[in-house]
Amino acid sequence: MTEQEPAGVTDVIDLSLRTPAERSRTFMGILVNTALANITTSYLWFALTFWVYLETRNVIATGVVGGAYMLLIALSSISFGTFVDRYRKLAVMRFAAGFTLVMFVLSGVLFLLIPTRQLLDLTQPWFWLFTLIILVGAVVENLRNIALSTTVTILIEPDRRANANGMVGMVQGLMFVVTSVLSGLSVGLLGMGWTIVAALILTALAFAHLLTLRMPEEVQAAATDAHGGFDFRGSLAAVLAISGLFALIVFSTFNNFVGGVYMALMDPYGLEMFSVEMWGTFFALGCTGILVGGALVGKFGLGSNPLRTMLIVVAVMGLLGAVFTLREWAWLYVAGIWLYLTLVPIVEAAEQTVIQQVVPLNRQGRVFGFAMAFESAAAPITAFLIAPIAQFWIIPYARSAEGAAQLEPLLGQGTSRGIALVFLIAGFILIAAALIAFLTPVYRSVSASYMQKAAGRGDGGGAGADGSLATGGAEAASSG
Repeated sequence: MTEQEPAGVTDVIDLSLRTPAERSRTFMGILVNTALANITTSYLWFALTFWVYLETRNVIATGVVGGAYMLLIALSSISFGTFVDRYRKLAVMRFAAGFTLVMFVLSGVLFLLIPTRQLLDLTQPWFWLFTLIILVGAVVENLRNIALSTTVTILIEPDRRANANGMVGMVQGLMFVVTSVLSGLSVGLLGMGWTIVAALILTALAFAHLLTLRMPEEVQAAATDAHGGFDFRGSLAAVLAISGLFALIVFSTFNNFVGGVYMALMDPYGLEMFSVEMWGTFFALGCTGILVGGALVGKFGLGSNPLRTMLIVVAVMGLLGAVFTLREWAWLYVAGIWLYLTLVPIVEAAEQTVIQQVVPLNRQGRVFGFAMAFESAAAPITAFLIAPIAQFWIIPYARSAEGAAQLEPLLGQGTSRGIALVFLIAGFILIAAALIAFLTPVYRSVSASYMQKAAGRGDGGGAGADGSLATGGAEAASSG
């Protein structure tokens, strides 16, 4: 046993209790519950974004909402991963569900007590408090997503984990499809108050259903070297202990830089083109691409070299992001969103499958949390930077007579040519980043390492092919 590898993992995970088919049904129950919870939290904070922009017509406000969400995820993910490693997975999920329910109740109380005019005044503390309460409730829900990734390791056979991760991607796509439609219709037809009421009911239902689920394979929480509530040192050590894992996380971060631009400006672009009800519907249509992408991963896998697949996909995402607003055409925008989002599950599944293969179960929570923190930090940086730049300089320039004339040969005519210019530049930056990564020595060495593991020359932990765990004793020492 290595110095940091705690004993006891094989003593607390018993996969002999049920057949793989029975464990798969348990995973499906957890997956469905997580889907309902994710739909609910996304429904409310999507609605918050729509409502704030429609009431203020200020892209800084939407940039702050989107950027703050990703920033909170980045700041909290290491703590989330620490708790996932220290406690039983279902207990962690139930805590997250209960906490989210409390936050949404508080947001409803605040909405009832504070007049709407004051609530939407960015110079008053009420806007920031109301937004923060909703976002904290939504962010804590991500604790469930980290726990979900570790349940794949516990419940799913190694040769089926890529397929399971593809199903997770499909669930995320369904979340976007449902919430974008519901949020747009809800804000447009019911208003923000009844939207909060609906979110409260759905959150309570998800929490109640979660209390009925059981996962007998996890007898008790695995012994772990995680400490406290924010084990950054242990998280970093767990990542660095696996050769090339940090490079994989860096590669996965590339698409998040351009994601921050879209986070800040995609909704304003769509809301300038469509009504809020129509925008929610068309965005839902675009988000069906995530369902298709997840299904493709589930059926065809990720190829022999997940890193190569990831970088190719990231470069294509940059190309799509650069061209889908070259003209202010509704069909081009929706088709571009659909194609872009089709590729997202491929990038995410590649990273998750590798981590589940090479990282011991009792460290996976911190590794997934570290990866989420690192990758999520990229998006709010670009969102916070680009929103004021677009609001005060790029959009006014593009709408001026001189600016519109200069941009017309490249971007055509329309009211949102400034946002289109930002998307174009961001897309080219993403393409360049992915192509440069192909030329690095780190890419070549990491690719060779992962291809060796795919050929069965090493197993860093997780569940073995027979369903048993090999993360303790001599096996852990030899696989390192």
